[in-house]
Amino acid sequence: MNALVATNRNFKLAARLLGLDSKLEKSLLIPFREIKVECTIPKDDGTLASFVGFRVQHDNARGPMKGGIRYHPEVDPDEVNALAQLMTWKTAVANIPYGGAKGGIGCNPGDLSASELERLTRVFTQKIHDLIGIHTDVPAPDMGTGPQTMAWILDEYSKFHGYSPAVVTGKPTDLGGSLGRDAATGRGVLFATEALLSEHGKSIAGQRFAIQGFGNVGSWAAQLIHENGGKIVAVSDITGAIKNSKGIDIPSLLKHAKENRGVKGFGGADPIAPDSILVEDCDILIPAALGGVINRENADDIKAKFIIEAANHPTDPEADEILSKKGVVILPDIYANSGGVTVSYFEWVQNIQGFLWDEEKVNNELRTYMTKGFKDVKEMCKTHNCDLRMGAFTLGVNRVARATVLRGWEA
Repeated sequence: MNALVATNRNFKLAARLLGLDSKLEKSLLIPFREIKVECTIPKDDGTLASFVGFRVQHDNARGPMKGGIRYHPEVDPDEVNALAQLMTWKTAVANIPYGGAKGGIGCNPGDLSASELERLTRVFTQKIHDLIGIHTDVPAPDMGTGPQTMAWILDEYSKFHGYSPAVVTGKPTDLGGSLGRDAATGRGVLFATEALLSEHGKSIAGQRFAIQGFGNVGSWAAQLIHENGGKIVAVSDITGAIKNSKGIDIPSLLKHAKENRGVKGFGGADPIAPDSILVEDCDILIPAALGGVINRENADDIKAKFIIEAANHPTDPEADEILSKKGVVILPDIYANSGGVTVSYFEWVQNIQGFLWDEEKVNNELRTYMTKGFKDVKEMCKTHNCDLRMGAFTLGVNRVARATVLRGWEA
């Protein structure tokens, strides 16, 4: 099931639980604006290359739209739409004053040189600069983009609008990026996991974790869980998968992955088939890579008791049903991975105030937001007698619906 179908399905279930009026339900689903631009750049060899850039601005009832920009060969309009909608609910669940957006360029960043990526980013910014802005739509990094991409967007945008550090988040700290932003999604995953486990009378220490994905989110989550006494028994990334039932030495693995651009070949663990990471024997499974990885084919074989969705949309609705029958508790993506957007909000606030927080303040505020977020989700679970995913969706959709009605926008 593709991401858009699944997201719409979750939205409709939440709207039904909340008893939303059908006109309001329809208007909440329709994106505010969809942008599609052609970006033509000269390549290093002098030839011209064209790429398609997208930006879907889903909803701005609660504040400026917020969402990542990804550079990936399969930037599919349906997926961008689903992710923009997911950002609307995610920012509402986190209770930060934003709406949702998402964008990207259909390209393979690995095939482009640094100067080609810079030209592409600047052309894309030129095409959309009057449609983004500090109080309109604030982009951030996503797959295939990072702080340097944000620096280029900031610079290009500033040529038109004057120096505006708050127009993007996830910037380098030298240009107004926030301390703690790099680790934020992974740290949010840690805080979310702690909140869920304490509900079940457990703590991180002594639990066995398997982590799919060892990029920014997966590696930070692994490091922080390891520091808190969790035992990481299996890890995978694009290069391969490894396991060690006694627990992987995460500091050594981080060093190995940095030097070898992946976990493959790490001496302190045994190689396993990449697909088997999801069905490894563990207490807590953290999918932190791509969407749709947990599906009806493998859901039956999952041994974990808890799944923390660090990736966007890693679990198909069919798998959801199979897992809930097995009694597996799933902490949904729109809450579990909201640490990144929450610290992006802190970065935006610091830029607007022109006042930098220290890292301790950033992390403490993040803990406060993640802990409160879990309580709010649990309240909705009690009110509507539903699982955590529906608890999070009803919470997010309800907040957006209330803002929409209060602003007089309902049809």
